[in-house]
Amino acid sequence: MFFFRRTKCFQIAWKLSLAFFAFLMFFAPVQTALAQESEDAVYVVQDGDSLWEIAVRFRVSIDDLTQTNGITDPSQLSVGARLIIPGLEGIQGTLTTTTVGYGDNLRSLGRRYHLPVETLTQLNHIASPAELFVGASLVLLEENTAIEEKSRMLLTSGQSLLELAVINSTNPWTLALENDLPSLWQLISGDVMHSNENAASDESEISKPSALPGEIYTITINPSLLVQGNTSVMSIAAEQGTTFSGSLIDRELHFLESDDGSLTALQGIHAMTPPGLYSLTITGTLPADAAGNRPSFAFSQAVLVTSGNYPFDPVLTVSPETIDPAVTAPEDAEWAALAAPVTPEKQWEGSFTTPAPPPFSDCWPSKYGNRRSYNGSAYSYFHSGLDFCGGVGVNILAPAAGTVVFAGPMTVRGNATMINHGWGVYTGYLHQSEILVKVGDQVTPGQVIGLVGGTGRVTGPHLHWEVWVGGVQVDPLEWLETGFPSIQ
Repeated sequence: MFFFRRTKCFQIAWKLSLAFFAFLMFFAPVQTALAQESEDAVYVVQDGDSLWEIAVRFRVSIDDLTQTNGITDPSQLSVGARLIIPGLEGIQGTLTTTTVGYGDNLRSLGRRYHLPVETLTQLNHIASPAELFVGASLVLLEENTAIEEKSRMLLTSGQSLLELAVINSTNPWTLALENDLPSLWQLISGDVMHSNENAASDESEISKPSALPGEIYTITINPSLLVQGNTSVMSIAAEQGTTFSGSLIDRELHFLESDDGSLTALQGIHAMTPPGLYSLTITGTLPADAAGNRPSFAFSQAVLVTSGNYPFDPVLTVSPETIDPAVTAPEDAEWAALAAPVTPEKQWEGSFTTPAPPPFSDCWPSKYGNRRSYNGSAYSYFHSGLDFCGGVGVNILAPAAGTVVFAGPMTVRGNATMINHGWGVYTGYLHQSEILVKVGDQVTPGQVIGLVGGTGRVTGPHLHWEVWVGGVQVDPLEWLETGFPSIQ
Protein backbone atom coordinates (compact mmCIF):
# COMPACT_ATOMS: atom_id res chain seq x y z
CA MET A 1 0.00 0.00 0.00
CA PHE A 2 2.80 2.39 0.91
CA PHE A 3 4.65 1.54 -2.29
CA PHE A 4 1.51 2.16 -4.34
CA ARG A 5 1.05 5.63 -2.82
CA ARG A 6 4.67 6.57 -3.48
CA THR A 7 4.43 5.40 -7.07
CA LYS A 8 1.20 7.26 -7.58
CA CYS A 9 2.68 10.47 -6.13
CA PHE A 10 5.72 10.08 -8.35
CA GLN A 11 3.55 9.70 -11.43
CA ILE A 12 1.58 12.83 -10.56
CA ALA A 13 4.75 14.81 -9.91
CA TRP A 14 6.23 13.60 -13.18
CA LYS A 15 3.15 14.62 -15.14
CA LEU A 16 3.14 18.05 -13.52
CA SER A 17 6.83 18.49 -14.38
CA LEU A 18 6.16 17.55 -18.02
CA ALA A 19 3.23 19.98 -18.15
CA PHE A 20 5.32 22.81 -16.67
CA PHE A 21 8.16 22.08 -19.11
CA ALA A 22 5.72 22.12 -22.02
CA PHE A 23 4.32 25.44 -20.74
CA LEU A 24 7.80 26.96 -20.70
CA MET A 25 8.62 25.62 -24.17
CA PHE A 26 5.35 26.97 -25.56
CA PHE A 27 5.39 30.43 -24.00
CA ALA A 28 9.09 31.26 -23.77
CA PRO A 29 9.47 32.08 -27.49
CA VAL A 30 6.39 34.30 -27.33
CA GLN A 31 7.77 36.23 -24.38
CA THR A 32 11.12 36.63 -26.13
CA ALA A 33 9.41 37.88 -29.27
CA LEU A 34 7.37 40.37 -27.30
CA ALA A 35 10.48 41.70 -25.58
CA GLN A 36 12.21 42.03 -28.93
CA GLU A 37 9.23 43.90 -30.39
CA SER A 38 8.87 46.24 -27.42
CA GLU A 39 10.19 49.78 -27.72
CA ASP A 40 11.45 52.51 -25.46
CA ALA A 41 9.19 55.20 -24.03
CA VAL A 42 8.52 57.46 -27.00
CA TYR A 43 6.70 60.68 -27.76
CA VAL A 44 5.00 61.22 -31.11
CA VAL A 45 5.73 64.74 -32.34
CA GLN A 46 2.61 66.87 -32.78
CA ASP A 47 1.97 69.85 -35.03
CA GLY A 48 3.49 72.98 -33.48
CA ASP A 49 5.98 71.12 -31.28
CA SER A 50 9.55 72.34 -30.97
CA LEU A 51 12.49 70.43 -29.55
CA TRP A 52 12.80 72.98 -26.74
CA GLU A 53 9.11 72.63 -25.79
CA ILE A 54 9.34 68.85 -25.80
CA ALA A 55 12.45 68.93 -23.60
CA VAL A 56 10.72 71.24 -21.10
CA ARG A 57 7.52 69.18 -21.11
CA PHE A 58 9.38 65.94 -20.38
CA ARG A 59 11.93 67.55 -18.02
CA VAL A 60 15.00 66.52 -19.96
CA SER A 61 17.80 68.55 -21.50
CA ILE A 62 17.86 69.33 -25.21
CA ASP A 63 21.37 67.83 -25.41
CA ASP A 64 20.17 64.50 -23.96
CA LEU A 65 17.13 64.54 -26.25
CA THR A 66 19.15 65.20 -29.41
CA GLN A 67 21.90 62.70 -28.53
CA THR A 68 19.44 59.92 -27.65
CA ASN A 69 17.60 60.38 -30.95
CA GLY A 70 20.61 61.17 -33.15
CA ILE A 71 19.21 64.58 -34.09
CA THR A 72 21.69 66.79 -35.90
CA ASP A 73 19.30 69.48 -37.13
CA PRO A 74 16.52 70.40 -34.64
CA SER A 75 14.75 72.45 -37.32
CA GLN A 76 14.03 69.24 -39.26
CA LEU A 77 11.75 67.87 -36.51
CA SER A 78 8.75 66.39 -38.35
CA VAL A 79 5.19 65.75 -37.23
CA GLY A 80 4.69 62.07 -36.45
CA ALA A 81 8.33 61.42 -35.63
CA ARG A 82 8.82 59.10 -32.65
CA LEU A 83 11.27 60.53 -30.15
CA ILE A 84 12.80 58.35 -27.45
CA ILE A 85 12.66 60.22 -24.12
CA PRO A 86 15.88 59.59 -22.15
CA GLY A 87 15.91 58.53 -18.51
CA LEU A 88 12.92 56.19 -18.78
CA GLU A 89 14.72 52.87 -18.97
CA GLY A 90 12.42 49.90 -18.39
CA ILE A 91 9.28 51.80 -19.41
CA GLN A 92 7.70 51.06 -22.79
CA GLY A 93 4.85 52.80 -24.52
CA THR A 94 3.73 56.06 -26.09
CA LEU A 95 3.99 59.09 -23.85
CA THR A 96 1.57 61.97 -23.48
CA THR A 97 1.20 64.85 -21.07
CA THR A 98 -1.56 66.53 -19.12
CA THR A 99 -1.59 69.41 -16.65
CA VAL A 100 -1.44 69.02 -12.88
CA GLY A 101 -4.46 70.59 -11.22
CA TYR A 102 -4.99 71.75 -7.67
CA GLY A 103 -5.89 68.82 -5.42
CA ASP A 104 -3.49 66.30 -6.99
CA ASN A 105 -0.57 64.49 -5.40
CA LEU A 106 1.52 61.47 -6.37
CA ARG A 107 -0.59 58.99 -4.44
CA SER A 108 -3.91 60.25 -5.79
CA LEU A 109 -2.63 60.52 -9.36
CA GLY A 110 -1.33 56.95 -9.16
CA ARG A 111 -4.79 55.78 -8.09
CA ARG A 112 -6.48 57.89 -10.74
CA TYR A 113 -4.35 56.66 -13.64
CA HIS A 114 -3.64 53.11 -12.40
CA LEU A 115 0.11 53.74 -12.26
CA PRO A 116 2.48 52.84 -9.41
CA VAL A 117 3.92 55.89 -7.68
CA GLU A 118 7.39 54.65 -8.62
CA THR A 119 6.44 54.69 -12.32
CA LEU A 120 4.94 58.18 -12.06
CA THR A 121 8.08 59.37 -10.31
CA GLN A 122 10.31 57.94 -13.04
CA LEU A 123 8.12 59.22 -15.88
CA ASN A 124 8.27 62.74 -14.50
CA HIS A 125 11.85 62.75 -13.17
CA ILE A 126 10.42 63.83 -9.81
CA ALA A 127 12.91 64.46 -7.01
CA SER A 128 10.46 66.25 -4.71
CA PRO A 129 6.64 66.20 -4.33
CA ALA A 130 6.75 70.03 -4.66
CA GLU A 131 7.44 69.53 -8.37
CA LEU A 132 3.77 68.62 -8.83
CA PHE A 133 2.80 72.28 -8.63
CA VAL A 134 -0.42 73.57 -10.14
CA GLY A 135 -0.02 73.98 -13.90
CA ALA A 136 3.00 71.67 -14.15
CA SER A 137 3.21 69.19 -17.01
CA LEU A 138 2.46 65.59 -15.98
CA VAL A 139 3.89 62.80 -18.14
CA LEU A 140 1.71 59.70 -18.59
CA LEU A 141 1.48 56.63 -20.80
CA GLU A 142 -1.33 56.96 -23.34
CA GLU A 143 -2.79 53.61 -22.29
CA ASN A 144 -3.39 55.00 -18.79
CA THR A 145 -5.22 58.19 -19.79
CA ALA A 146 -8.56 56.51 -20.51
CA ILE A 147 -9.53 56.58 -16.84
CA GLU A 148 -12.83 55.50 -15.38
CA GLU A 149 -14.96 57.87 -13.39
CA LYS A 150 -14.27 57.30 -9.70
CA SER A 151 -15.91 58.33 -6.49
CA ARG A 152 -13.69 59.68 -3.70
CA MET A 153 -14.15 59.31 0.04
CA LEU A 154 -12.25 60.82 2.97
CA LEU A 155 -10.78 58.52 5.62
CA THR A 156 -11.33 60.48 8.83
CA SER A 157 -9.26 60.26 12.00
CA GLY A 158 -9.74 56.94 13.82
CA GLN A 159 -11.86 55.49 11.02
CA SER A 160 -11.20 51.96 9.75
CA LEU A 161 -11.40 50.91 6.13
CA LEU A 162 -14.28 48.60 7.05
CA GLU A 163 -16.23 51.50 8.54
CA LEU A 164 -15.50 53.68 5.49
CA ALA A 165 -16.63 50.86 3.17
CA VAL A 166 -19.89 50.31 5.07
CA ILE A 167 -20.74 54.03 5.05
CA ASN A 168 -20.15 54.15 1.28
CA SER A 169 -21.82 50.81 0.48
CA THR A 170 -18.72 49.13 -0.89
CA ASN A 171 -16.36 46.28 0.00
CA PRO A 172 -13.24 46.95 2.12
CA TRP A 173 -11.17 44.40 0.18
CA THR A 174 -12.22 46.02 -3.10
CA LEU A 175 -11.20 49.40 -1.70
CA ALA A 176 -7.84 48.01 -0.64
CA LEU A 177 -7.20 46.59 -4.13
CA GLU A 178 -8.39 49.71 -5.99
CA ASN A 179 -6.13 51.93 -3.86
CA ASP A 180 -3.06 49.66 -3.81
CA LEU A 181 -3.17 49.30 -0.03
CA PRO A 182 -0.77 46.62 1.30
CA SER A 183 -3.26 45.74 4.05
CA LEU A 184 -6.51 46.87 5.64
CA TRP A 185 -4.60 48.31 8.57
CA GLN A 186 -1.88 50.44 6.94
CA LEU A 187 -4.02 53.55 6.61
CA ILE A 188 -3.33 57.28 6.76
CA SER A 189 -5.87 59.57 8.41
CA GLY A 190 -7.01 62.20 5.94
CA ASP A 191 -6.25 59.99 2.94
CA VAL A 192 -8.79 59.92 0.11
CA MET A 193 -9.84 56.51 -1.19
CA HIS A 194 -10.94 56.01 -4.81
CA SER A 195 -13.70 53.62 -5.80
CA ASN A 196 -15.30 52.61 -9.09
CA GLU A 197 -18.57 51.99 -7.26
CA ASN A 198 -21.13 54.78 -6.78
CA ALA A 199 -19.11 57.07 -9.05
CA ALA A 200 -20.81 60.16 -10.41
CA SER A 201 -20.84 60.52 -14.19
CA ASP A 202 -21.93 64.12 -14.66
CA GLU A 203 -18.72 65.84 -13.56
CA SER A 204 -15.82 66.52 -15.93
CA GLU A 205 -12.43 65.10 -15.07
CA ILE A 206 -10.92 68.50 -15.84
CA SER A 207 -9.65 70.13 -12.62
CA LYS A 208 -11.18 67.34 -10.51
CA PRO A 209 -9.17 67.26 -7.26
CA SER A 210 -8.19 63.59 -6.98
CA ALA A 211 -6.65 63.97 -3.49
CA LEU A 212 -9.71 65.70 -2.01
CA PRO A 213 -13.05 64.20 -0.91
CA GLY A 214 -15.78 63.51 -3.47
CA GLU A 215 -17.96 66.27 -2.01
CA ILE A 216 -15.55 68.70 -3.73
CA TYR A 217 -16.32 68.45 -7.44
CA THR A 218 -13.82 70.82 -9.04
CA ILE A 219 -11.19 73.37 -8.06
CA THR A 220 -10.04 75.81 -10.72
CA ILE A 221 -7.21 78.35 -10.47
CA ASN A 222 -6.88 81.03 -13.13
CA PRO A 223 -4.22 81.56 -14.22
CA SER A 224 -2.72 78.21 -13.22
CA LEU A 225 0.74 79.80 -13.30
CA LEU A 226 0.53 82.94 -11.15
CA VAL A 227 2.15 86.18 -12.28
CA GLN A 228 3.61 89.01 -10.22
CA GLY A 229 1.07 91.81 -9.98
CA ASN A 230 -1.84 89.87 -11.44
CA THR A 231 -5.16 88.82 -9.94
CA SER A 232 -5.62 85.11 -9.23
CA VAL A 233 -9.09 83.59 -9.17
CA MET A 234 -9.84 80.40 -7.25
CA SER A 235 -13.22 78.77 -7.84
CA ILE A 236 -14.65 75.70 -6.11
CA ALA A 237 -17.72 73.66 -7.01
CA ALA A 238 -18.77 71.47 -4.09
CA GLU A 239 -21.70 69.78 -2.44
CA GLN A 240 -23.98 72.23 -0.67
CA GLY A 241 -23.02 72.69 2.96
CA THR A 242 -19.27 72.37 2.39
CA THR A 243 -17.31 75.28 3.86
CA PHE A 244 -13.90 76.56 2.83
CA SER A 245 -11.09 78.79 3.99
CA GLY A 246 -7.49 79.01 2.90
CA SER A 247 -4.31 80.95 2.38
CA LEU A 248 -2.05 81.86 -0.52
CA ILE A 249 1.45 83.26 0.02
CA ASP A 250 0.54 83.99 3.66
CA ARG A 251 -2.64 85.88 2.68
CA GLU A 252 -6.00 84.68 3.98
CA LEU A 253 -8.43 83.62 1.27
CA HIS A 254 -12.13 84.46 1.48
CA PHE A 255 -14.45 82.19 -0.51
CA LEU A 256 -17.70 83.89 -1.46
CA GLU A 257 -20.69 82.57 -3.40
CA SER A 258 -20.89 83.44 -7.10
CA ASP A 259 -24.06 83.70 -9.16
CA ASP A 260 -23.64 80.11 -10.42
CA GLY A 261 -23.44 78.73 -6.88
CA SER A 262 -19.69 78.12 -6.92
CA LEU A 263 -17.42 79.59 -4.26
CA THR A 264 -14.82 82.09 -5.46
CA ALA A 265 -11.83 83.79 -3.87
CA LEU A 266 -9.91 86.65 -5.50
CA GLN A 267 -6.33 87.30 -4.48
CA GLY A 268 -3.70 89.67 -5.82
CA ILE A 269 -0.08 88.59 -6.21
CA HIS A 270 2.27 91.31 -5.00
CA ALA A 271 4.40 92.83 -7.76
CA MET A 272 7.59 92.29 -5.70
CA THR A 273 6.93 88.62 -4.84
CA PRO A 274 10.10 86.73 -5.83
CA PRO A 275 9.33 84.17 -8.58
CA GLY A 276 9.20 80.63 -7.25
CA LEU A 277 7.00 78.03 -5.56
CA TYR A 278 4.56 78.96 -2.79
CA SER A 279 1.89 77.10 -0.87
CA LEU A 280 -1.82 77.33 -1.60
CA THR A 281 -3.67 75.79 1.34
CA ILE A 282 -7.39 75.06 1.42
CA THR A 283 -9.18 73.77 4.49
CA GLY A 284 -12.82 73.23 5.33
CA THR A 285 -15.59 70.99 6.59
CA LEU A 286 -17.80 68.58 4.68
CA PRO A 287 -21.59 68.34 5.01
CA ALA A 288 -22.85 66.30 7.96
CA ASP A 289 -22.77 62.53 7.52
CA ALA A 290 -25.43 60.06 8.70
CA ALA A 291 -24.14 60.30 12.28
CA GLY A 292 -24.29 64.10 12.24
CA ASN A 293 -20.50 64.52 12.10
CA ARG A 294 -18.90 67.14 9.84
CA PRO A 295 -15.47 65.79 8.80
CA SER A 296 -12.76 68.38 8.27
CA PHE A 297 -10.14 68.34 5.56
CA ALA A 298 -6.96 70.23 4.70
CA PHE A 299 -4.82 70.22 1.58
CA SER A 300 -1.73 72.16 0.58
CA GLN A 301 -0.07 72.25 -2.82
CA ALA A 302 2.61 74.36 -4.47
CA VAL A 303 1.75 77.06 -6.99
CA LEU A 304 4.32 78.78 -9.19
CA VAL A 305 4.70 82.57 -9.28
CA THR A 306 6.35 83.79 -12.48
CA SER A 307 7.92 87.13 -13.30
CA GLY A 308 5.82 90.04 -14.54
CA ASN A 309 8.86 91.26 -16.52
CA TYR A 310 8.41 94.84 -15.36
CA PRO A 311 10.77 97.52 -16.73
CA PHE A 312 12.90 99.94 -14.73
CA ASP A 313 11.91 103.60 -14.79
CA PRO A 314 14.54 106.36 -14.88
CA VAL A 315 15.52 107.66 -11.45
CA LEU A 316 12.84 110.07 -10.15
CA THR A 317 13.59 113.19 -8.10
CA VAL A 318 10.95 113.99 -5.47
CA SER A 319 10.64 115.86 -2.18
CA PRO A 320 12.76 114.02 0.45
CA GLU A 321 9.85 114.15 2.90
CA THR A 322 7.78 111.90 0.62
CA ILE A 323 10.30 109.03 0.83
CA ASP A 324 11.11 109.42 4.54
CA PRO A 325 10.15 106.11 6.25
CA ALA A 326 8.91 108.08 9.26
CA VAL A 327 6.27 109.54 6.92
CA THR A 328 5.71 106.76 4.42
CA ALA A 329 5.44 103.79 6.82
CA PRO A 330 2.42 104.98 8.83
CA GLU A 331 0.70 106.32 5.70
CA ASP A 332 1.27 103.06 3.84
CA ALA A 333 -0.15 101.14 6.81
CA GLU A 334 -3.22 103.37 6.98
CA TRP A 335 -3.84 103.05 3.22
CA ALA A 336 -3.42 99.24 3.28
CA ALA A 337 -5.76 98.92 6.29
CA LEU A 338 -8.50 100.67 4.31
CA ALA A 339 -8.26 97.98 1.61
CA ALA A 340 -8.15 95.02 4.02
CA PRO A 341 -11.82 94.26 4.88
CA VAL A 342 -13.63 91.74 2.66
CA THR A 343 -17.31 92.58 2.37
CA PRO A 344 -19.64 89.89 0.92
CA GLU A 345 -21.63 92.06 -1.48
CA LYS A 346 -20.14 92.18 -4.98
CA GLN A 347 -21.05 95.65 -6.25
CA TRP A 348 -19.49 95.62 -9.73
CA GLU A 349 -20.46 93.78 -12.91
CA GLY A 350 -18.10 92.81 -15.72
CA SER A 351 -14.90 94.69 -16.43
CA PHE A 352 -14.15 98.12 -14.98
CA THR A 353 -14.44 101.24 -17.12
CA THR A 354 -11.63 103.75 -17.38
CA PRO A 355 -11.44 106.42 -14.65
CA ALA A 356 -10.09 108.95 -17.18
CA PRO A 357 -12.26 110.56 -19.88
CA PRO A 358 -11.17 110.78 -23.55
CA PRO A 359 -8.64 111.70 -24.82
CA PHE A 360 -6.77 110.63 -21.67
CA SER A 361 -8.34 107.16 -21.26
CA ASP A 362 -5.54 105.40 -23.14
CA CYS A 363 -2.66 107.75 -22.35
CA TRP A 364 -0.45 106.15 -19.68
CA PRO A 365 2.85 107.89 -18.88
CA SER A 366 3.73 105.13 -16.41
CA LYS A 367 2.24 101.66 -16.00
CA TYR A 368 1.81 99.42 -12.98
CA GLY A 369 4.73 97.38 -11.68
CA ASN A 370 7.58 99.46 -13.06
CA ARG A 371 10.60 99.27 -10.76
CA ARG A 372 11.51 102.67 -9.35
CA SER A 373 14.34 104.58 -7.75
CA TYR A 374 13.73 107.85 -5.90
CA ASN A 375 16.50 110.42 -5.47
CA GLY A 376 19.17 107.87 -6.40
CA SER A 377 17.95 105.08 -4.08
CA ALA A 378 18.10 101.39 -4.94
CA TYR A 379 15.31 100.06 -7.18
CA SER A 380 13.41 98.77 -4.16
CA TYR A 381 10.18 100.58 -5.05
CA PHE A 382 7.55 99.68 -7.62
CA HIS A 383 4.79 101.69 -9.25
CA SER A 384 1.63 100.59 -7.44
CA GLY A 385 -0.88 101.85 -9.99
CA LEU A 386 -1.57 103.10 -13.50
CA ASP A 387 -0.90 106.77 -14.30
CA PHE A 388 -3.20 108.66 -16.68
CA CYS A 389 -2.31 111.83 -18.56
CA GLY A 390 -4.30 114.98 -17.90
CA GLY A 391 -3.82 118.40 -16.47
CA VAL A 392 -5.26 119.95 -13.32
CA GLY A 393 -9.05 119.90 -13.31
CA VAL A 394 -9.67 116.92 -15.61
CA ASN A 395 -12.59 114.78 -14.40
CA ILE A 396 -11.97 111.51 -12.54
CA LEU A 397 -14.69 108.88 -13.11
CA ALA A 398 -15.79 105.95 -10.96
CA PRO A 399 -14.96 102.73 -12.90
CA ALA A 400 -17.64 100.64 -11.15
CA ALA A 401 -20.26 100.79 -8.44
CA GLY A 402 -18.97 100.97 -4.89
CA THR A 403 -18.88 102.69 -1.51
CA VAL A 404 -16.42 105.46 -0.61
CA VAL A 405 -14.32 104.45 2.42
CA PHE A 406 -11.77 107.28 2.38
CA ALA A 407 -11.70 110.82 1.01
CA GLY A 408 -9.05 113.21 2.30
CA PRO A 409 -5.47 114.54 2.18
CA MET A 410 -2.28 112.49 2.68
CA THR A 411 1.37 113.46 2.52
CA VAL A 412 2.56 111.00 -0.16
CA ARG A 413 -0.71 110.34 -1.93
CA GLY A 414 -1.98 113.92 -1.84
CA ASN A 415 -5.75 114.31 -2.01
CA ALA A 416 -6.91 110.71 -2.19
CA THR A 417 -10.09 108.67 -2.47
CA MET A 418 -10.65 104.94 -1.94
CA ILE A 419 -13.76 103.02 -3.03
CA ASN A 420 -14.86 99.57 -1.81
CA HIS A 421 -16.40 97.44 -4.58
CA GLY A 422 -16.93 94.34 -2.40
CA TRP A 423 -15.23 90.92 -2.25
CA GLY A 424 -11.95 92.53 -1.12
CA VAL A 425 -11.70 94.69 -4.27
CA TYR A 426 -10.89 98.42 -3.84
CA THR A 427 -9.81 101.26 -6.10
CA GLY A 428 -7.73 104.31 -5.15
CA TYR A 429 -7.40 107.76 -6.76
CA LEU A 430 -4.33 109.82 -5.84
CA HIS A 431 -2.92 113.35 -6.31
CA GLN A 432 -6.31 115.00 -6.88
CA SER A 433 -6.76 118.76 -6.95
CA GLU A 434 -10.29 118.36 -5.61
CA ILE A 435 -12.30 115.50 -4.05
CA LEU A 436 -16.00 115.46 -4.97
CA VAL A 437 -17.24 112.60 -2.77
CA LYS A 438 -17.26 111.81 0.93
CA VAL A 439 -17.01 108.68 3.05
CA GLY A 440 -20.18 106.61 2.86
CA ASP A 441 -21.23 107.81 -0.59
CA GLN A 442 -22.50 105.17 -3.03
CA VAL A 443 -21.00 105.80 -6.47
CA THR A 444 -22.09 104.57 -9.88
CA PRO A 445 -20.00 103.78 -12.99
CA GLY A 446 -18.99 106.95 -14.81
CA GLN A 447 -19.82 109.28 -11.91
CA VAL A 448 -17.40 112.19 -11.48
CA ILE A 449 -15.70 111.63 -8.10
CA GLY A 450 -12.82 114.14 -8.25
CA LEU A 451 -10.49 116.27 -10.37
CA VAL A 452 -6.92 115.54 -11.51
CA GLY A 453 -4.19 117.40 -9.62
CA GLY A 454 -0.55 117.42 -8.62
CA THR A 455 -0.72 116.97 -4.84
CA GLY A 456 1.58 114.61 -2.89
CA ARG A 457 4.64 112.82 -4.28
CA VAL A 458 4.51 113.78 -7.96
CA THR A 459 6.70 115.19 -10.71
CA GLY A 460 3.67 116.75 -12.44
CA PRO A 461 -0.17 116.67 -12.50
CA HIS A 462 -1.72 113.28 -13.33
CA LEU A 463 -4.16 110.67 -12.00
CA HIS A 464 -2.58 107.71 -10.22
CA TRP A 465 -5.17 104.89 -10.18
CA GLU A 466 -4.83 101.77 -8.01
CA VAL A 467 -6.74 98.49 -7.86
CA TRP A 468 -6.47 96.42 -4.67
CA VAL A 469 -7.45 92.74 -4.47
CA GLY A 470 -7.11 90.77 -1.25
CA GLY A 471 -5.03 93.51 0.36
CA VAL A 472 -2.57 93.72 -2.55
CA GLN A 473 -2.21 96.28 -5.34
CA VAL A 474 -2.59 94.64 -8.77
CA ASP A 475 -2.34 95.70 -12.40
CA PRO A 476 -5.33 97.98 -13.17
CA LEU A 477 -5.10 97.21 -16.90
CA GLU A 478 -6.18 93.64 -16.10
CA TRP A 479 -9.39 95.01 -14.60
CA LEU A 480 -10.07 97.16 -17.66
CA GLU A 481 -9.67 94.13 -19.94
CA THR A 482 -11.20 91.30 -17.88
CA GLY A 483 -14.58 90.87 -16.26
CA PHE A 484 -13.56 89.39 -12.92
CA PRO A 485 -14.18 86.85 -11.55
CA SER A 486 -13.12 85.04 -14.70
CA ILE A 487 -12.52 81.28 -14.84
CA GLN A 488 -11.23 79.79 -18.09
